[in-house]
Amino acid sequence: MLKTISAALLGLAVVAGPARAEDTTIKFTLGWKTQGSDAAFFYAKDNGYFKEEGLNVVIDQGEGSGATVTRIMSGAYDAGFGDINAIIQNAATKPQDAPVMVYMMWNQPPFAIVAKNSSGIKSIKDFEGRTLGGAQGTPTTRLLPVFVHKNGLDGEKIKISNMAPNLQEPMLIKGDIDAALVFNITSYFNLVLNRQDPDKDFKWFSFGDYGLDLYSNGVMVSRKLIAANPKAVAGLVRAINKGAIAVARDQNAAMKAALNYDNLINVEVEKRRLQYSFEKLIVSPEMKDIGIGDVRDDRMARAIGFIVEGYQLARTPTPAEVFSREFLPPRAERELVYTAN
Repeated sequence: MLKTISAALLGLAVVAGPARAEDTTIKFTLGWKTQGSDAAFFYAKDNGYFKEEGLNVVIDQGEGSGATVTRIMSGAYDAGFGDINAIIQNAATKPQDAPVMVYMMWNQPPFAIVAKNSSGIKSIKDFEGRTLGGAQGTPTTRLLPVFVHKNGLDGEKIKISNMAPNLQEPMLIKGDIDAALVFNITSYFNLVLNRQDPDKDFKWFSFGDYGLDLYSNGVMVSRKLIAANPKAVAGLVRAINKGAIAVARDQNAAMKAALNYDNLINVEVEKRRLQYSFEKLIVSPEMKDIGIGDVRDDRMARAIGFIVEGYQLARTPTPAEVFSREFLPPRAERELVYTAN
């Protein structure tokens, strides 16, 4: 009888064993509302990649890629997808509290100025004497003086009209402003949703093409989580890396995962947004060289300098304060090959 009881208890222990897969809960915030460009996170969750790492990742919608930083600093979230430039701003004044980026996804900056072809704006010099619409506090608007200075433009001749982000595309379409200071991956699809052709009828000026070679969005975690559970951070990064590589190969599977997370999304538009993120923000010569997730320290140092200048920060953080490659999988496991399908 004792042997039978012992065997039964052993069986229960074996059955209960997998419960350890949810021992560590990580609260994760997106950069904005559900978008196709977030598919790597949804795919990783749906396909058990987080569970394999002993993680229970709870994914919530966000309030802006800059707000990801403040959400993590407040203690409400452990990790999230957001803008490294917001980390730089906070690391300048609160280096012990600012989160750390551990996986760079958007190797190319989304900051851009968009104008209607009919406006007659053909080069950045044509911004002089024009009105640009910008949302206060956004990186594109805040960095415009740096853009102007670096490219030898006369800032006195450029008028800025402050407006809410959701008014930029409608006012651009109506002709109330000559150009808009935007995130390309957001504005492009706002134009699509407003029945415009962003490629045929608009001209795009990316900050990255005009001297502001900035990094942008990736996965960041709190310093508290790094100190308390570095294994969980490494597992989170491994799972997201697997998800990113998978959705680069199969966007249809990616959209199934996104739809499972939020069944109200416009699948056609969000699939295009996912593909846009790979084509415009993720895939680059640098990413192909060093693998997805990593950065070049010299480029990061220059980018920090741009942010310090643009935001007039009192202290210049070091690259190590804002980015850590400690948790990255080996280079061979970060070989991302994008195929549109």
